[in-house]
Amino acid sequence: MRVLVVGAGEVGSNIAESLDDDHHVVVIDTDPDRIDSITYSHDVLAIRGDGTSIETLREAGIENADMVIASTDVDETNIVICGAAKAVGGPFTIARVKKTTLLRTWEQSTGAFGVDFMVSTNLQTAETIVRIAGLPNAHDVEAFAGGLVQMAEFEVEPDSPVAGETVSEADRFESLTFAALLREDDVIIPRGDTVITAGDAVVVIGSRESVRAFASSLTPEPTLEDAHEVVIVGGTDIGYQTARLFEAEGLEPRLVERDPDRARELAEQLPGTLVLESDATDIDFLVREHVDESDIVVSALESDEKNLLVSLLAKRIGVERTIGLVESGEYVDLFETVGIDVGVNPRLVTSEEITRFTRKRRAENVAMLESDRAEVLEIEIGEDSALFEARIQDAIADLPDGVVVGAISRDGDLITPRGETVVRGGDHVVLFVDTAVLDEITSAL
Repeated sequence: MRVLVVGAGEVGSNIAESLDDDHHVVVIDTDPDRIDSITYSHDVLAIRGDGTSIETLREAGIENADMVIASTDVDETNIVICGAAKAVGGPFTIARVKKTTLLRTWEQSTGAFGVDFMVSTNLQTAETIVRIAGLPNAHDVEAFAGGLVQMAEFEVEPDSPVAGETVSEADRFESLTFAALLREDDVIIPRGDTVITAGDAVVVIGSRESVRAFASSLTPEPTLEDAHEVVIVGGTDIGYQTARLFEAEGLEPRLVERDPDRARELAEQLPGTLVLESDATDIDFLVREHVDESDIVVSALESDEKNLLVSLLAKRIGVERTIGLVESGEYVDLFETVGIDVGVNPRLVTSEEITRFTRKRRAENVAMLESDRAEVLEIEIGEDSALFEARIQDAIADLPDGVVVGAISRDGDLITPRGETVVRGGDHVVLFVDTAVLDEITSAL
C-alpha cells in the first residue's frame, strides 16, 4: 500500500517504522528536524509541510494513497487531515485523538469527520492499564478468540520459581503453551529442554484460567480478582477512564485528585469510586489514608517525574504493585528500573493499536510484542492454509523457524495444541510469529 503518515513524532515514527518494510510510506511533518531525523532513520519518503494543506497532500501523492494516518499531537488537526484527504482522494483514513469525547461522537455516525477509524489515546491507555493490572508481573496482555484465549508476557525475576527450570519442568498448567522466550535481542522458540533464565521475557498463550495460574505462580502479588484496594493518582482523562474501567470490573477504586473542582466533577461521574481531594506526593496523606494497604497504585498524572515520585513513595510505604504513565518513551526502561513496576507509554500504546489495525486485514486479531520484535496472530483456517487438515508437527516442519501454534478455538471450545493435533477448516488458530519470518508465515497460513 501507499501510506501517508502525517506527524513524525513518537507515534508517527513508530508507525512508519512498523510499516516501511511492507509498504511505500510517506511521512509529512512541519518540523524540519523531525523530517531530517526520520529521513536518515527510516526507509520512507519524508516531506516537510502542513498535512491539512491540499497542496502538501497532493505533493505526497494523495490521489494514489491507500491509507492516511493522522498522528499529530492535536486532535482537531488530525480530524481536519482526514477530511482533507477524503476531499481529494479515496484513502482509508485513521485519526489519532486523545479526547474520549471525540471518539464517542465519531462512534455515533460511521465515517463522521471523514474518519474511517479512530483511536483514542486516553481510552486505549486506560484499557492497557486495566489489562496489565489483571495479571501480576505481566508487561503485555491481549485476548483472542472472543476472550477464550489469552496471551501474556512476563519477565522472569531472579527469585522466580521458574528461573533455572526447563520448559518441561515449568509446564505445570493445563491449557497453556510456552510460545517464546525473549532474551536480550534474541527470540527463542522453546523446546522441552530449553532452560528459562532470569531476565527472560516469557510469552505464554492459553486459557484465561491457566494464564492467571501461571502468573500467580511467578509472584505472590494479587490478580485483579484478588485485589481489595486499587488507588488511582491523578484525575486526568486517563485516570478517569481507568477508574471507570475498574468499576466495570466490579472494583471500587479510590482516586486522588488535587484540584477541588476536578475532584468534585469526578465524584459525580464515578459513582463506584471514592474520590479523595489531596496531593498524592504528600507521604503523610498516603499513610493517613492507608494507601500502604493497597494492592495496586496507578499513577496517571500529567508529569513523568510526578508519576515516578508517586510510584517511589507508594513502594516506600509498602504498596505491592505500581503502574505508571510514562509519556516519554525513552524513559520507560529507566523508570521500570528505578521504581515503577510497569511503565505504560500512551504514545507507544497508540502507535501499536494503529499498526495492529493496519495488519488486521490479514488476520482476525494481532498483538505486537517488544516493539514489534514478534507478533501473536489469530487466523481462521481455510482450505489454502498449510495447516488445513494437517497435523501441527507436519505443517510446522515445512514452515520457517520462528512460529508456534499457541491455541486453537473450535466451535467455541479451546483446544490445547500438541504435535498430533489436526487443525480443521474453520478453526481459529492463535500463533506466535517472529517478525523476521512474518511475511512467509502469513502467506502460507
